[in-house]
Amino acid sequence: MKPMTALMTLAALGTPALAQAREVTLTTQMTDYRGEGAFVAIYVTDEQGAYQGTLWLAAPKAKWWPHLTDWYRATGGAVPDGVTGASVGSGRTLSVTVDLADALFDAGYQIRVDSSVEDMGDAPADVVVPLTSAGAGQPVAGSGFVQSLRYDM
Repeated sequence: MKPMTALMTLAALGTPALAQAREVTLTTQMTDYRGEGAFVAIYVTDEQGAYQGTLWLAAPKAKWWPHLTDWYRATGGAVPDGVTGASVGSGRTLSVTVDLADALFDAGYQIRVDSSVEDMGDAPADVVVPLTSAGAGQPVAGSGFVQSLRYDM
């Protein structure tokens, strides 16, 4: 399932609509924990850490969005249409495919993941990974409920 078309992604990230894009698969592996499903926000920031766009939000109920603290602060809880899905269970894998502009690679942009589990706490900046061509296929460890994030082109 593609949560965003190339045009939507390019527009959301402020790049020209005619720019080249790459299909990127984001694979988020959750840790094994005891509890409810995790809420996860996957989004892009620029080299200064300023929010650029939401790639996926695994949190279908808006009442949980404030627990994705860094993402929520950056967006005020505004989610583009078509980028939300169910929460992710303990030990499960979330895989989504998006189109990202070539200009985002090797230019200081980052993919960030915030996570939260009901009654277990919040993990802002659970994963922060530079968006580079060389980093593709390399899992990056999370610091909270995310065991690892990997992006493949």
